[in-house]
Amino acid sequence: MKKKVFSLLLAGALAVGALTGCGEVEQTSDQAEAPVTEAPVTEAPAAEAPATDSGDKKITVGATPVPHAEILDNVVKEVLAEEGWELEVVVFQDYVLPNTSLEAGELDANYFQTLGYMNQQNADAGLHLAAVAGVHIEPMGIYSQKYTALADLPDGASIGIPNDPDNGARAVDLLVQKGLLVSNGGFGTDAGVTEDTLSKDTAANPHGYVITPLEAANLPLSLPDLDAAAINGNYALEAELPAKYPALDIEEFDDETSIKRTNFLVVKDGNQNSEKIQALVNALKSDKVKAYIDETYKGAVITSFIDPQ
Repeated sequence: MKKKVFSLLLAGALAVGALTGCGEVEQTSDQAEAPVTEAPVTEAPAAEAPATDSGDKKITVGATPVPHAEILDNVVKEVLAEEGWELEVVVFQDYVLPNTSLEAGELDANYFQTLGYMNQQNADAGLHLAAVAGVHIEPMGIYSQKYTALADLPDGASIGIPNDPDNGARAVDLLVQKGLLVSNGGFGTDAGVTEDTLSKDTAANPHGYVITPLEAANLPLSLPDLDAAAINGNYALEAELPAKYPALDIEEFDDETSIKRTNFLVVKDGNQNSEKIQALVNALKSDKVKAYIDETYKGAVITSFIDPQ
């Protein structure tokens, strides 16, 4: 966060008389300090070294709670401290304020979003944000409280999927990827194909699974009433499903889908190469972060240390 700095008062006492002068300066974390015109004195004090990026050792990052703020607080903060940096994590409960706060200069970076979302916000809200490093993916997983393997699902099993178009199509693609469905039957591309028609499509769905659309956030709560469900990683984590009922399987990604699903560290355009951002990138892409993600989230979050495309 930007903050105003004090007025600098210079005073010089002479044997014969006294002259005084003062200069006022406003300094930010990335702005050099320079006094304005002062009244003359016989002897000027030694000039202060200009403030540089390396002189500002505090990094302020906006993040949503799970897993982003957890990763920052529980491991990145420690890694940065070893290099002499202080990390402040500002937690947001929505996806809008982290970007507008970054645009306004109230944050050095944020960490919560995909490239697609960032690009949409730049276009729709007139923002000037840029991705600097991919960190992780929250894969969608297939969870069940009744079965421990996909092969155990009986014909006619009820399988919950998110009811919004993007995640619903993603869930159906996951079912195809894992062999539960032969194809998506046009779901997600043909407006006439619904969950009900897919459930009855014997060519695409030879096992007769009942595809059940529900609000994505409610799928973990509905899991006892379903045989299985395709659940987004963040909702699975909030419900502690990976610890209680580990995923039967999770999404796999090729190069294209990896880029699409990766959550990136984002800055205001122009700050990509600053010293503090490069320190933050190195900390986020460290072996300690990878180990923490692997051990803590057990497949509900996977590292994706990629560069923005």
